[in-house]
Amino acid sequence: MLRTIIATAALLAATGAAMSQDRIEIASPFSSVTATMEDNAAAAALLEMLPLRIEMRDHLRQEKTGYLPSALPQAARQRAFAAGTLGLWSSGDFVIYYRDGRVPRPGIVILGQVEGDVSIFDRPGEVTVEISRAD
Repeated sequence: MLRTIIATAALLAATGAAMSQDRIEIASPFSSVTATMEDNAAAAALLEMLPLRIEMRDHLRQEKTGYLPSALPQAARQRAFAAGTLGLWSSGDFVIYYRDGRVPRPGIVILGQVEGDVSIFDRPGEVTVEISRAD
């Protein structure tokens, strides 16, 4: 009986944590996507800045990059990323990756992951995005 209660409590705790993840919407003139945010200090600080409007440019035909109005705190970094990864290169450089790849050291802080089709960003040139909390 005690094992059942503990297992049920663990399941509810895990489900509650997964359901409480913050989500954002990233809208461009072409379409919009939703992303689930990571549980780290940098992502939390980005959420506090919302809503945001960011001018983004294409970089290396793999990502859109833009400057945040202020720096975000550091968090764990990694070098590999997947299409749809939202990252932080330096403390104020927001990145949306639309292809898989790797970056040089020190790597990127992962801020979140787009849940939809990121091909809307796979176009040359600049784009303005508006980022807000998702409903």
